Amino acid sequence: MLDRIPDRLRDVLGDPFVAETVELPDDYEGRVVATLVHRPADDTTTRAVLYVHGFCDYFFQAGIAEFFGSQGYAFYAMDLRKYGRSLLPHQTPNFCLDLAEYDAELDEAYRIITDRDGHGEVVVVAHSTGGLVVALWADRRRAESRPTPTAFVLNSPWLDIQGSMLLRTVGTRALEQVGMRRPYQVIPRSVSPVYVESLHRDHRGEWDFDLAWKPADSFPVRAGWLRAVRRGHRQLHGGLDVGAPVLVLTAARTLFATAWSDDTTTSDVVLDVKQIARWAPQLGRQVTIARIDGAMHDVYLSARPARESAFALTSRWLRAFT
Repeated sequence: MLDRIPDRLRDVLGDPFVAETVELPDDYEGRVVATLVHRPADDTTTRAVLYVHGFCDYFFQAGIAEFFGSQGYAFYAMDLRKYGRSLLPHQTPNFCLDLAEYDAELDEAYRIITDRDGHGEVVVVAHSTGGLVVALWADRRRAESRPTPTAFVLNSPWLDIQGSMLLRTVGTRALEQVGMRRPYQVIPRSVSPVYVESLHRDHRGEWDFDLAWKPADSFPVRAGWLRAVRRGHRQLHGGLDVGAPVLVLTAARTLFATAWSDDTTTSDVVLDVKQIARWAPQLGRQVTIARIDGAMHDVYLSARPARESAFALTSRWLRAFT
């Protein structure tokens, strides 16, 4: 059957992945689309996974899709607006003014998976900034008495800004004003290339991805976007209820490195894992936190022993909570 799929539906990952464009209402930059990637389940199933990527990211992790397929799930992944497959020439990469902007494509993905494709059980899997985005989305759906996913697996979710207390307080208040008045202003920061170096097979990693969509030096962080993220953090810190059990996976330790070392491949070099553990209970009423020895920021892309531990733990957790 897949041999007869038109080329316009074939995904960049190749068979068996297909992709469809989701047209969305125009925003302040013009036309907006999202992209829903799909890997059909090996057998008929009513269960599905919806995967959501992080910042300076897109869906390329075919191994994650294969794992969930082996667990009996149809797999879907959303490239959000202005990311990866969904980035249009006139758009500012990865930019938004409010994290609720992503509700439109997440709602549509959920509708496609459940109403159109007939999956009654949906597990949302999200990485880094995506973990914050889907938590806020689910909390809003629950508050509106709308259907919510069956469970969440959050892979190193971004639940607070790393850095000093001064940055998280006075710095955030200053950002509120700058982000409102000059939303496209670039926030100066130093970007270490070691994380992408630890992932990409052309450097020291084992994975292949498009460096135009996930560049080693990242995309610029703009004031309006960071203001939206900090507002999301503030909502989370006040307490959310995503309406379902949550598994939070993190590395066992953080290492903020500017130069390569062997510890880079066994640590989170992007986020502070202690902050993740601190704020994870604010996601809902039933939260499990698991720190994986030897894991990296994207736990499922860690070296084989760590990622196999993460997959095995995820499998056990899904059997227990779904």
